[in-house]
Amino acid sequence: MEANKVLDAKGLACPLPIIKTKKAMAELESGQVLEIHATDKGAKNDLAAWAKSGGHELAKHEEESNVLKFWIKKG
Repeated sequence: MEANKVLDAKGLACPLPIIKTKKAMAELESGQVLEIHATDKGAKNDLAAWAKSGGHELAKHEEESNVLKFWIKKG
């Protein structure tokens, strides 16, 4: 999936991945995609809930070598 911006949140514990995601999303236009890389297992539920509550779309997520990758489309 094509991303407009990539956020490296690897090694950060909750709530830092969400805080950094929120800041990065503020820099994007509606419809653009943010790709997030995180290692905190809690990020899976946190980012899904955050995206939904903020009117964004969690377009895709996958795990690769203990790194969780998320693509969130700005609402």
